[in-house]
Amino acid sequence: MTHSSADDRSTVTGRRRMAFAVHTDSDRLSGLPTLIRSLALTNPGVCEDFVVLHPGLPDAAFDALRRLHPRIVTRRADSRADLFRLEGYDTVIALGPAMVVLGDIGELLRMRHGVGAVPQLLCDAEGGARRAVLPDGLLVVQRADVDDAVAVRFADVLEESGPDTPADVLVPLDARYDFLSRRLYDDTPVPPNVAVLHFTEPSDAPGYGPAAEARRRFEMSDDDFRAAYCALPGGKHPDLLAHCAPPLLEARPSLDLARTVADVYRRQGRHDEAVDVLAPVVADRLDAPRCHETLGLSLMALSRYDEAEAHLLLAAASPDVAPRAFAQLARLAWLCGREEDAHAYARDGLEADPTDAGCHGWYVRTRAKGPEPRRPAAAADQLAHVALFAEGQENAGDKVLPEAVRMCFDADTGPRRWYRQPVHHLVDEAALEQLNARRGVIVGGGGLFLPDTSPNGNSHWQWNVPDGILARITAPLAVFAVGYNVFDGQLYRRARFAESLRVLVERSAFFGLRNHGSIERVRDLLPEELRDRVRYQPCPTTVARYLVPGLLDPAERSDTVLVNCAYDRAGLRFGHDYGHFLAQMATALRALRERTDVRYAAHMPADEKFVHDLRREHGLSLPVEQLYDMSNDGIRDLYGRSRLVIGMRGHAGMIPFGCGTPILSLVSHPKLAYFLSDIGRAEWGLSVHDRELGTRLTERAAAILDDHAAAVADVHDAQKFLWETTRSNIDELRETFGRA
Repeated sequence: MTHSSADDRSTVTGRRRMAFAVHTDSDRLSGLPTLIRSLALTNPGVCEDFVVLHPGLPDAAFDALRRLHPRIVTRRADSRADLFRLEGYDTVIALGPAMVVLGDIGELLRMRHGVGAVPQLLCDAEGGARRAVLPDGLLVVQRADVDDAVAVRFADVLEESGPDTPADVLVPLDARYDFLSRRLYDDTPVPPNVAVLHFTEPSDAPGYGPAAEARRRFEMSDDDFRAAYCALPGGKHPDLLAHCAPPLLEARPSLDLARTVADVYRRQGRHDEAVDVLAPVVADRLDAPRCHETLGLSLMALSRYDEAEAHLLLAAASPDVAPRAFAQLARLAWLCGREEDAHAYARDGLEADPTDAGCHGWYVRTRAKGPEPRRPAAAADQLAHVALFAEGQENAGDKVLPEAVRMCFDADTGPRRWYRQPVHHLVDEAALEQLNARRGVIVGGGGLFLPDTSPNGNSHWQWNVPDGILARITAPLAVFAVGYNVFDGQLYRRARFAESLRVLVERSAFFGLRNHGSIERVRDLLPEELRDRVRYQPCPTTVARYLVPGLLDPAERSDTVLVNCAYDRAGLRFGHDYGHFLAQMATALRALRERTDVRYAAHMPADEKFVHDLRREHGLSLPVEQLYDMSNDGIRDLYGRSRLVIGMRGHAGMIPFGCGTPILSLVSHPKLAYFLSDIGRAEWGLSVHDRELGTRLTERAAAILDDHAAAVADVHDAQKFLWETTRSNIDELRETFGRA
């Protein structure tokens, strides 16, 4: 297996599991390839499971479908009515073999209630007319709204034995989503807004020329389909692109197609496959700068730094690509500990484009530092700290966290007592010598068990350390408050990560993860004899009241509720539900603004997308607190003085909680639910996919504000166990590291 299946924690995050479904038999199976091609070519960014319900056809009968789509699922079924009982899915869009998709179906994917269908106009023998759902018509089924009784009533409709569609759950859809071809007799043109065309008679029947032509557009060979999909403008779903492009590359090789395939592999974390695709066709060609750029990035992700640097330098020779290439060269040099080279590369990039933000960031980060105000202690008296050290306008949570870790062990958190080893830096022989010279090495905290923030081929998680180097660390090693940070639905390769993890656990004197969800996931990846070594160590930001000198509960809080959202990997966070989430948040925030000041807490500039979208889509403006420009004390002070924080980022919950402020979490990642489970407060979390998010968020926020003193006391009570665990672990580690 070259890469894993997606990580599935939808039961934790509430992520909607969606599928298209078709019921067919051997006679109608031949219509499905055309349907699938039409769906992909008209909605190229959509790739959900495509479930084929059938009466018991041989598995080989579906091979033609599998060549077209990467997520074909076959299930045996007695009738079309079985789609109402389709296990494993929350939303099912039922199509038919006699349909083709002609336009955008995003509205169907965004539906959240009832059973959507087009009530068609039917005439009876007496000349009367009524509207009813056709037995083979399009349906959008929200399974939460379909109990056994409703399923039976719909089953009668689908089997043409029931009188009427159940009106209590029916959500009428516009006719363009199930447009009957019989309306196009006498060669009537297909209306341009038709999204799904439903053939009620043979597609080659006379009198329906334009309808038949609309279907013929999607009757093509496999290679022609792949070529048509890859040639579409705009965004395409990476799973579909990865399915269509490689066979096409074999059949019709070209440099541009090789880069397309390599790019999609790289986005999926399949960096070795990206290199295998590009390297043979690029070589040292000087007329392919973007290919050299993609190849260089893929090689860098495999920790093949010398080769990566050579290809990025070739890319930098092109004026169009130079700023991006020089920014990546600066990053590469920095990863390898070559600060002066990184600074020079960043300067070269700024000469190519003085406005390039990436080069500017690396230029600032790598410029010469002044002398430390205090002389460092002897190496044997220092602790080495391996962590993500955020700088500039990077994530505010990643600025607060390293300091909180150090506070657990020493009141002095500066460079006199601590040797800083950025987690993304390559640990080579020189770095190993520095680590071993210290009295201990602390790795953490934060979500370091994540494959893609800064990919490397040495560990497949964030610490860029080869196994051979890791095994030779002789200083006591502690993994402290690290999290398994893989997103719900995220693909990643487990084999290399699992092997690095095994070496890490074997070598560690202490291995503490920040929530029990992470503990469970990591234990699953370890051999049985190592699993008991994985222990619980809460994130130290959650116990700031016990760690930060002078951090007291405010005598008086500001009448403010802070809100935070996150947008990294937005597709994994929201799926098709971002519009729904935004509308529900607008409802809740309007209600809260009637009783308190609501402000937005941005942990990094990208977080401010929420404020812009909220104003554009719903006319609601929020003042913004830019935490990324604040000091750590400023961040804690802001959160500590607020009455409530409603946050999506992990540290938008853990930092205010640690300061004694009540929180509600917008759950778009398993780690938020894991933390709330650990403290026994699952009710403080609301899924971003919740159909009634606005109402529930308003009710829970109001309950906290109505009895705020009790809410604060509840936070304090929940902190006690976290602090007792942390204090016990700290005492043990002080013995392990010895006294300085």
